This record gives sequence, C-alpha cells and structure tokens, in this order.
Amino acid sequence: MIKKIFGISFCFLLFSFSFLSNVSAEDAQTLGELKKSYQDKLDEKARNEAMSSEAKAEIARKEAALKQAEADIHDARAEMEQAQKDIDASNQRIDELKVNASEVLLYLQQMKGTNAYIEYVTGATTMTDMIMRIAAVEQLSNQIHGTIGDLETEIKRNEDLKKELDEKTKKLEAQTVEYKKVIEENYDKVDEYDSYALDINAQITSLKNLLDTYEDKCAKWAPEKGDNAILNVDCIEPKYDDSGDLIPIGNDGWLKPLYSGVITSEIGSRWGSYHNALDIGGNAEGTPVYAAAAGVVSGMVHRYSCGGNMLYIDVNVNGEAYTTYYYHLLSFNVNLGDVVTQDTIIGYVGGYSTGKNHGGYDSCTTGAHLHFGVAKGYYNGYSISKNNVITPPGFSNTYGWRFYSRYDMY
Repeated sequence: MIKKIFGISFCFLLFSFSFLSNVSAEDAQTLGELKKSYQDKLDEKARNEAMSSEAKAEIARKEAALKQAEADIHDARAEMEQAQKDIDASNQRIDELKVNASEVLLYLQQMKGTNAYIEYVTGATTMTDMIMRIAAVEQLSNQIHGTIGDLETEIKRNEDLKKELDEKTKKLEAQTVEYKKVIEENYDKVDEYDSYALDINAQITSLKNLLDTYEDKCAKWAPEKGDNAILNVDCIEPKYDDSGDLIPIGNDGWLKPLYSGVITSEIGSRWGSYHNALDIGGNAEGTPVYAAAAGVVSGMVHRYSCGGNMLYIDVNVNGEAYTTYYYHLLSFNVNLGDVVTQDTIIGYVGGYSTGKNHGGYDSCTTGAHLHFGVAKGYYNGYSISKNNVITPPGFSNTYGWRFYSRYDMY
C-alpha cells in the first residue's frame, strides 16, 4: 500500500511557494511552517520505524512458533510410526498365538477323546495331582486366549494413539500454514516500511537542506521577521538587470527544457503504475537542460533509486502556480533556493551511465533521456499526482512527437 501511495509520482513534502508579484495568503509559506513540516516528517519517520520494529518482532515470534510446531510435527510423526510398528508386532504375535491356541485346543479335543488324555489324567499318583494335570492343560489354553486379549487391547490403544497423533499433526500443520502466512504478511510490511523509509529519508534530507538554506537566507534578508518570514518573498535576494531594474520572476509563457527531442514515453498508465511526466529522448547524456519557466528551485533529490537526480522548480505563468520537475539528471547546475530564468542551465541530461543497466544507481532508466513534468500548484509533496499533472504546455502527449526548438513560447 505504501508503495502505491508514492509510486512513480514520488515527491517530497517541502513548501508552498509564492512569487514576488503573485503572493497570496494561502500560497505563502513561512519559515516557521517549514520548520513544522520538517518536524512532522521526523515524527512520521519515528512512527514508521516503530511499525517496522513491531512487524519484525512479530516475524520473530511466529518464526519461533513455526519452528516449535515443525518440531512437534516431527515428533508426532515419529510416535505414529512407532505406534504402527507396535500394532504390526502385536498383530504378528496374535497370529502366532492363535496358531498355538488352535493346536492346544485340537490337542485337548484329541486327548479328551482318547486314552492318552485319560492316561495323562489318571497317571496322577494323587487326586491333587490329577486335578492339577486337568487344570494345567486348560490353563495353557486360557493363558493363550488371555494373552491374545491383552494384545488386542494394546492394538486398540495404539490405534487410538495413532488417531490422536494424526489429529494433532493436522492441527499443527494448519498452524504452520497460518504462521507462514503471518510471517509472509509481516515480511511484506517490512519491505513496505523499508521502501517507505527510503522515501521518507530522502524527504527528510531534502527538507533539512531546504530548511538550512532558508534559515540562512531569512537571517540575511529578513532577520526582523523571524519564523514569520515568507520564504520566497522575504528571503530571496532581489535580482536586477544591467539597468538596475528588478527582474520579475513571473512568466508570460513557456519554453521547452531542451532544444530538440522526441517523446519516448507518454503521461498516463504504464507498467501497472502512473507515469507522471513526458520522457524526452533524442539527446546525448550531458546535454544542457534549461528551466521551462522562471522560478525558484524548491526541491533537489540526489541519486534516488528510481529517478536519479531529481529537480523541482516552482513557477508562476500568467498568474497561475505550477511545479516543474526534471528527473534522471546527470548532475545539477543550481542549488536549493536559487532563482532561475528560462535561460538558466539547471542540469544535464542523464540516464545512461546513471542507469542500473549500465552500472549506475537509477533503476528507472535504460538510456539517456529527460523525465519532464508540470503539475498545477506549488511543490508541496502530495500535489504531484495524476489529479493535477498536466501535459506540459507546448507539448503533445503522443509517443514519437518531436520538437526542434525550445523558443516556441506557449
């Protein structure tokens, strides 16, 4: 679930941005709010780690229970095998005794019907001896029958034991299935928590870098406002042209981020997830990437496992707020909080040497290209989703569509 929440549209909770000429109460974010965002993210990480620890503890408990259940199953099966051996041995003994009993009975019948039996009985020297001789023969027969009865009782006891052990084994086997299911579910949770930890750690790093940047900027340009300083109004160094006029950050239109290119992957569903930008190919690794609109660098992610070097710039075009984002960069050419124009080289096309297929670290690229996207609203983490991602103005969301100039303004 956590992976689905972040997915390809992964982004980091940073701040709502306002430009000098287009500030509104709902857009502006203060230094104090940025500090709170950072602390909230630290708290979220702590909760995530607690859930991960509990999942790992549950795995340990169930693995111990599984090990014991498997040992009990092994013992029960050994007892069942021994019980079956005892049953087989008793049955064999009964068969032997039945043969002996038959022979004794036949002998008695023959003796009682012949002089041999009479001679054996009358050969006694005393009455006591005679009685004892008669009893001895009959006692031998009764003893055989008694032993057979004992063995049959023993067989019944062993059969009952086998049944009991069989039921016990089935219950243990059912328990092992349940234990394995719980273990698998918790391993899935740990995988999600660990995957999420990668995301949240990157968010925390990005937030901390941004906070450090703006603490310095706000201390320099608006020390009297403290935590109430509006980040991109009070804490940005003014830019002036050669004539001394203030350079506006707002834009009247858009330019392409590259001088030429071809769409190699569209915005929309792809490989079971949502692809939140256009992939632009046709450029060698190291080709300069420009800002599609003037704005302020609002987020930087270094060497992320799916996206590589990722850059976010908050822009305002014709009075509307947007976030532009550029993934798979070979390297950055700007820093957090920098004001950029449409002529600023913000980074360089990457994706070939940085891709895992070529020994790199970025699993979501197989060749040199730029992942370029535009979303409505300023960069605040959850704003970049399929609900507010748009086709970059001046582009066609069509595989194979080409452009040959970045100066077609829209």
